[in-house]
Amino acid sequence: MVGFSGTILTSSDGTKWTKRKSGTKAHLGNVTYANDTFVAVGNGGSVLTSSDGTKWTKSKSRTKTSLYGVAYGNNTFVAVGYKGTIITSSDGTTWTKRTSNTSVEFNEVIYADDTFFAFGFKGVIRSSLSGESWSKIKSGTRMGLLGASHGNSTFIAVGNAGNFITSSDGKSWTKRNSGTKKHLRGITTGNGKFVMVGNAGTILTSPDSTTWSKMESGTSRHLRRVFFELVE
Repeated sequence: MVGFSGTILTSSDGTKWTKRKSGTKAHLGNVTYANDTFVAVGNGGSVLTSSDGTKWTKSKSRTKTSLYGVAYGNNTFVAVGYKGTIITSSDGTTWTKRTSNTSVEFNEVIYADDTFFAFGFKGVIRSSLSGESWSKIKSGTRMGLLGASHGNSTFIAVGNAGNFITSSDGKSWTKRNSGTKKHLRGITTGNGKFVMVGNAGTILTSPDSTTWSKMESGTSRHLRRVFFELVE
């Protein structure tokens, strides 16, 4: 778990959490785990890596712009952020800047169907097979895309005022509405359900990405991300 002022917390059971030394005061916006490496990204181009989640090391990202999303696929880490920034790395340590052909801020990046997808404000979507060269995807919307996920053969990107878009292939998108006016910031799929989260403690669930039900979260705080992990 990562957050403001370089906060990193770890837990073996999701109940008891331990604070770790990150070595930075930068706000950390996202973290992923792949290839035996944790990679956390944040403000000012901050990138931290760890092999165990306990000891963290700073990496040179080659950018000073803030990073908000990170994903792994095709033996590559991809991080995205402010002013259309996209950087890639094979190990999380050495990074290369890529061209996105947009100055719009990216909020999320995912890897699905052997393809990277970056999502940003003004409905901007970029896709790439390798993470090196990026192509424009028409989203059919100008709303800010704040979070995205893929599951049950469906891509979903969520955004402002309860709106979201769906796609079966990541290329052709359809605009949808969830029934709430709250900004939606995170989406995941698992156990036969879609789950969205957003502002003011909003949680919505759906069995088919079409009909959504409101759930009680017990908080009025903004919820930014939600994940599903199958524990065996």
